[in-house]
Amino acid sequence: MKRILWTLSSVLAALGVIAAVLLTLNLRGEEPLPAAETLQSTPELVQRGEYLARVGNCMACHTTQGGAPFAGGRGIETPFGVVHSSNLTPDKAHGLGAWTSAEFWRAMHHGRSKDGRLLYPAFPYPNYTEVTREDSDAIFAFLQSVPAAADTNRPHALRFPVNTQVALGVWRALFFTPGAPQHEPTQTAEYNRGAYLVNGLGHCTACHTPRNALGATTDAQAFTGGLIPVQNWYAPALNAAAEAGVKEWATDDVVALLKTGVAPHGSVLGPMAEVVFRSTQYLSDADARAMAVYLQALPQQNRTAPAPPVVPPSATMDRGAKVYEQQCAQCHGDKGQGEAGAFPALAGHRAVTLSDPTNLVRVVLQGGYLPATAGNPRPHGMPPFQQFLSDEEVAAVTTFVRNSWGNQAPGVGTIEVYRARERRGM
Repeated sequence: MKRILWTLSSVLAALGVIAAVLLTLNLRGEEPLPAAETLQSTPELVQRGEYLARVGNCMACHTTQGGAPFAGGRGIETPFGVVHSSNLTPDKAHGLGAWTSAEFWRAMHHGRSKDGRLLYPAFPYPNYTEVTREDSDAIFAFLQSVPAAADTNRPHALRFPVNTQVALGVWRALFFTPGAPQHEPTQTAEYNRGAYLVNGLGHCTACHTPRNALGATTDAQAFTGGLIPVQNWYAPALNAAAEAGVKEWATDDVVALLKTGVAPHGSVLGPMAEVVFRSTQYLSDADARAMAVYLQALPQQNRTAPAPPVVPPSATMDRGAKVYEQQCAQCHGDKGQGEAGAFPALAGHRAVTLSDPTNLVRVVLQGGYLPATAGNPRPHGMPPFQQFLSDEEVAAVTTFVRNSWGNQAPGVGTIEVYRARERRGM
């Protein structure tokens, strides 16, 4: 018994030492907080902060359906459990009412709460660390101006040991370093503004970069595409022409996609539709163009030539053609040509032929809905077919459209459709 107690004491002591070391490491580079608030809020600062909060899409995570704006409580599913967003309203008991702008800046820049706790990176401080203090102060001034809501912050529901500060300390020591905007002196001011928005407030890499087993991204794989954890939508690569790269697009078309959700070469669906609806449609023309310029300048991936696709069985293609004729041709056309301004063409559409067919299967099952924007206020949508088509029919019709009218891509198996239903409880 004594030996067991001694062992437990040793383990606890070791964990305490580790925690202390990690805490010290995570405090490096932090300046002491001023004793009192120094920010002088003005109507102009609040207005600027409101714009920046839209660019950062803050409301999407910090507002529940039907809840008060920015009052938190939305559950963000992760592979490690659920993180609940916090109350950002100026309520003194539950929100930011007792915070100072310096404490808010520390949360944005260092990922640390008012009381010193390490924050979970579901709050994308690995990106927000590049936001300037001036922009952080503007966002804080805006949040202090919204109506206070006394919504209590919900506790996270994370598994052990992820729910400990020690585990967060380890994660940060491995994957997080406070940063700053990366100004490229050889590039234009427009390019650098775009880089700041894409990599900072826009936090585009949070979705469009693969994550490792511990949920971290790396700069080396930035923008190369990845499956969004738990949501199970594939965020295509932004630096590959075969996926979502825009290097060869006209800059005005990239701007149109960001501000309206539609462009001559493609449209947005799934999680990106929400991003356009809540965030990028509100970009100023100058900022939208700056982001477009930066995205077009991304170094392109050097991908090896894909292996020749296996020709799907004729029985699968015949079955898919029949489903397509009955369910799809009325909108997308007999030859997959679509209808300009209404229904997208499927022939030559890179979203159809992605090597990962997840998004195509999800759209057939759940439907696809463009965001309603000022530039496209009444978009057409695609109804869900999960109640009408079997797994075999969905596999056949997706295989058919991926291999018709000049399209070439691997076929879709029934098991892939089954897994898509299982993941979302369809």
